[in-house]
Amino acid sequence: MDIGKILMHWYADNKRQLPWRETTDPYRIWISEVILQQTRVVQGLGYFNRFMDRFPDVRTLAEASEDEVMRYWQGLGYYSRARNLHAAAKEIRDRFGGVFPQKYEDVLSLKGIGEYTASAICSFAWRLPYAVVDGNVYRVLGRIFGINTPIDSAAGKKEFAELAQLLLDKERPDLYNQAIMDFGAVQCTPKVPGCLYCPLQECCVAFASGRADDFPVKTGKTVVKPRYFNYFHIHCKGINLLARRNAKDIWQNLYEYPLIETDEAVDFGDLERTGDYSRWMDGVDEIHVLRMMKMPKHLLSHRIIYASFYELEISNFSEGMKDYLQVRDGELEKYAVSRLIELYRER
Repeated sequence: MDIGKILMHWYADNKRQLPWRETTDPYRIWISEVILQQTRVVQGLGYFNRFMDRFPDVRTLAEASEDEVMRYWQGLGYYSRARNLHAAAKEIRDRFGGVFPQKYEDVLSLKGIGEYTASAICSFAWRLPYAVVDGNVYRVLGRIFGINTPIDSAAGKKEFAELAQLLLDKERPDLYNQAIMDFGAVQCTPKVPGCLYCPLQECCVAFASGRADDFPVKTGKTVVKPRYFNYFHIHCKGINLLARRNAKDIWQNLYEYPLIETDEAVDFGDLERTGDYSRWMDGVDEIHVLRMMKMPKHLLSHRIIYASFYELEISNFSEGMKDYLQVRDGELEKYAVSRLIELYRER
């Protein structure tokens, strides 16, 4: 059975109409692939269109400020993707004269671009024979061949990469790669796959054994750790305090309200006794606590954030607040923030 031919025939009848499918521009393909790495197509489409309207080419992206790039990424999460896009655009401008490189090795050398993204760009833009291996491909191949090697192991990554390259249609790598990824997204889905109407049913080990849910195999789940964030929305006469997260941590380079992180859930009285709160409020004549808001737990890939927000109106800013940005009410939208801060503002 010619798996590639069956996949491409299926794709001809079932392909999703997406703007990045109608181009061979490596820049547009690159942006779409990075957006979709951790984002559903439905959500990513709007971001892609807005991003391309503002940054239509490599030079525009390279010459923009990081703050502006982050604002256009706001809400997508995994913000290192945006920082890497910006850095790679500068590399293309400086190393390749603003022209997207065509060699696989050069594409792979760019900041934030791994083997999957390099393969996608090279096969879709120039039909170079590189097989893509993403979550959809892992699932399709894992089920068809009944592969028990965990995909999150070095051996598994090597085995799947070699198998994907072996199956790749070398004459139409762009079409084959799109076909197998769409097949995983639409037909061979993680939950309730369409096995009864699957054109690969006859050669699928998972279907024959009734074990579709067992593939692909993983070694184990990532431990998710809780963190406790206590934000202080402090403002005085229409001016708000903001800080930029500079540490190598979640939401790096995004803006937020003054924060006290604690080891466990605490109440406002506990926070008043901390050194940070005392430093901020030393010299403030009047403090009015306007509201306290506990947010629903905020899930990230490796963290659960338990966040509380305290809105305070004060009479004057103190010496202990001098390191914070002072931003007027009407200018808050100029600063890129995490989805958590965005949700607080919406409430």
